[in-house]
Amino acid sequence: MTTLVTSRLVLRPARQSDLEPINRVLSDPTAMRYWSTPPHPDLATTQGWLDRMLIKGNGTTALIIERNGQVIGEAGGSTLPEVGLILHPDHWRQGIGREVMLAIINHIFATTDHSTLTADVDPRNAGSLGLLTGIGFVETHRADNTFCLNGEWCHSIYLALKRSNFAST
Repeated sequence: MTTLVTSRLVLRPARQSDLEPINRVLSDPTAMRYWSTPPHPDLATTQGWLDRMLIKGNGTTALIIERNGQVIGEAGGSTLPEVGLILHPDHWRQGIGREVMLAIINHIFATTDHSTLTADVDPRNAGSLGLLTGIGFVETHRADNTFCLNGEWCHSIYLALKRSNFAST
């Protein structure tokens, strides 16, 4: 099982003891605003999500993000080549997203033969779009009405990062 360590973070495989801390992220309406599912209404919903992560184990690059021993999010890719991350809002705008994504991307490119990574971002999510384009992702196309959350249709901007264009800084 892969564990990645950055200057401020530990990215590690999920464990059952992550249930309540990751629920604090996945039940937060602000954190989940642009996610592909609504905020988790209860621990049972998060348990189902966690069970899927635990079952996949080595078959995924999705990792729990810890800062100072506290679970603050999840990042990676459960279905490569797509990657992404979610952070609790208390940790936004501190460079953590960039630190996480650089570690994940470096790891994926070092350990797989994927030549391109992709991301699907809600066009209203300026923070994620800025993060990804700042790393080198480029828009490939857009699509309307890609999923419906609580009666609201959401759109997608699709981005890609070629291995040959990635600078790990």
